[in-house]
Amino acid sequence: MLAVFDKSVAKCPEALRSPGKSERVYALKDGSLAKNFSSLHPDSITINLGPSGFIAYSTVNQNPLFPRLFAAVDDIFCLFQGHIENVAHLKQQYGLNKTANEVNIVIEAYRSLRDRGPYPIDQVVRDLHGKFAFILYDSSSKVAFVASDADASVPFYWGADAEGHVVVSDDAEIIKKGCEKSFAPFPRGCFFTSSGGLRSFEHPQNELKPVPRVDSSGEVCGANFKVDAESKKQTSMPRVGSAADWSSHY
Repeated sequence: MLAVFDKSVAKCPEALRSPGKSERVYALKDGSLAKNFSSLHPDSITINLGPSGFIAYSTVNQNPLFPRLFAAVDDIFCLFQGHIENVAHLKQQYGLNKTANEVNIVIEAYRSLRDRGPYPIDQVVRDLHGKFAFILYDSSSKVAFVASDADASVPFYWGADAEGHVVVSDDAEIIKKGCEKSFAPFPRGCFFTSSGGLRSFEHPQNELKPVPRVDSSGEVCGANFKVDAESKKQTSMPRVGSAADWSSHY
């Protein structure tokens, strides 16, 4: 799976961008990365998000332990890879029918946050028990929402292209094509939102600090983000009504 979000939708952490002498790479320009993904996966499907970017995925040659799922509900698009163990409980919690699966649960959890804001976002992600990574985009409010489980069970990477657009994928080679050395594994136990940036759902009261990654040639290659045990931040999220959504407050 692959998503590229324009910097107007998702602001890339500056620490993820590595200084280097390599060629400039543009993940959105001329649709080059989407074309590259399609050439590697001829059966793939690409969803054009207009100026906000695109999402692409393939269900062929996937790991049976971590299947890929895609769903679109109203203006919300979601890619999910992996599985959730407490599906039955979450279906009941969000009022979903028996045929709902993991990707439907993530969409409904997001809609609940957006429209009603009943719980802190870190609690909502923490309540997903399993091995997973997901990418969600709400075209109505231009919000991106990305997360990975606490053990980083599913291979999941993110990076920045030359223009600062965020690139997210389960394929390390695709990430390198779009970002060259400005990439890293997506931080375990974390989520990323358009307005709130990168946060830990395991330690929501702590800041995250970047630690530069160094590749085998000794060059800086993105950054790993670690929980800073010494720093605390305010994590409360106000309840919001229909006139606003959680993303503008968090």
